[in-house]
Amino acid sequence: MSTFPLLRTTALGLALLLALPLPAPAQTTNLPALGDGTGGGWDITAERRVGDRIMREVRRDPDYFEDPLLEAYVDALWQPLLASARARGDIRPDSEALYAWQTFLIRDKVINAFALPGGYVGLYLGLMAMTTTRDELASVLAHELTHVTQRHIARGLESGQRQQLGALAATILGLLAASRSSNPAAAQAVVMGGQAAALQGQINFTREMEREADRIGFDVLAGGGYSGAGMSGMFEKMDTASRLNDNNQYPYLRTHPLTIERISEARLRVREANPPPQTGTPVVHALMQARARVFMDTNPEALRHWQTQGNDASAPATDVARLAARYGAALASAQLREWDRAATQLDAADALATRGFADQPDVARALALARVQMAIDQGGNAITGTSAQTALRTLADDASRPAVFMRAAAALALQRAGAPAEAALREVLQVLQNWTVMHRTDAAAWQWQAQCADALNLPRRAQRAGAEAAYARGDVLGAYDRLRVAQALPQRGAGDEMDLAVVNARLRDLEPERRRVLAEARGEKVD
Repeated sequence: MSTFPLLRTTALGLALLLALPLPAPAQTTNLPALGDGTGGGWDITAERRVGDRIMREVRRDPDYFEDPLLEAYVDALWQPLLASARARGDIRPDSEALYAWQTFLIRDKVINAFALPGGYVGLYLGLMAMTTTRDELASVLAHELTHVTQRHIARGLESGQRQQLGALAATILGLLAASRSSNPAAAQAVVMGGQAAALQGQINFTREMEREADRIGFDVLAGGGYSGAGMSGMFEKMDTASRLNDNNQYPYLRTHPLTIERISEARLRVREANPPPQTGTPVVHALMQARARVFMDTNPEALRHWQTQGNDASAPATDVARLAARYGAALASAQLREWDRAATQLDAADALATRGFADQPDVARALALARVQMAIDQGGNAITGTSAQTALRTLADDASRPAVFMRAAAALALQRAGAPAEAALREVLQVLQNWTVMHRTDAAAWQWQAQCADALNLPRRAQRAGAEAAYARGDVLGAYDRLRVAQALPQRGAGDEMDLAVVNARLRDLEPERRRVLAEARGEKVD
């Protein structure tokens, strides 16, 4: 864990925004009335560029967390909310095309979430771990999505702040450097500096924006098929937390301050809407909650705590809670590299799932993924063992993103173990290629494709996939360089001609972007 995790508050994310060069705003400085979804003089192309630049920094941070299973769960909650916002007309055609509309995870136990320019929404694992239903988690996503669709970040920037960019740039660069420092005092000194402190006071969302995010977010939540009780439930949790000494674990309370009015309005909306009961499968959320708890803090003491929750003596009363406790204990044991205990807990979880949740493929997937990952992490002959191969067979017909990625990891592990793996590698490479046709911005999918192609001795395809992974992560120059390497590779037969043609076409596509990035780096104005 870094000493001062990047973007721990929305204010810090906006500070990054202000430190980056943008095209000059339009002459008008009047902010629009709340509700029309425009952002004053800041056009959405500039906003997306700023969001992309912030995300490049976020992805470099050690707390940026990629976990296909948790990402898939959050995305499954996110997509109905996007559909609801579209149906309401909150997502306009211009922002639909230009914004990223992506969620991402931060590994930390703090309770926080935030929106960034250009359609990015970040969730901390600590927030996921404290929600008890999917509706509660979806309510946070709906609230942050509304900050994006209503362009609250753009509205919060006044043209006068642009004059501070020169002074702020050094402050923000220092903050980024301090976030990776081994000296906590260095980070704190930057944060407490006069400019940074003043900036934070200027850019917090206004109460009116928070109320708008509550009101519209509630409707987006309901339109996505979730119970509005999820939003009031989150408010009640936050209200309780605000009365306690939260030990800096609840920055969400500071960037999204609760007031009596906001809490009362949320409860009133729930009563007036008469929402249905909380939705979704409780066991799936319980498993993801357990997963977030284990991975949010990998300190051995914390892992020991979750490991003991699976013991018979402390087993919860319900099958859902027992299954989640066993699953979490298995994950914690694997993190501690206590393989026998992990296997025992997984066996117990499998037995519970077979008995009570055999009709839920998401449950079987989560357990199979855990078993295969454990075998890969052990190395040696574990991946060729009976239990790992049985789990892989469970994933064989599963086209979900987590399952495809795990099959790729397993095929590579089989090759490293000296087992026959070429057929498995070719099969999963084809699946990954089909996936990236439909999901061109999936950096992780491109990265797995690059590894599988490299293992099959397909260097041009591997370089091209690596370039696409870099591009999806916002590294235009890195992508261009990898494509140039791919272009220079010697011809390897007729089948390589198509790969070369694709590389040449991508180089032409990226050339204008490469020039723009280089011009911005030189401080030149870019239209």
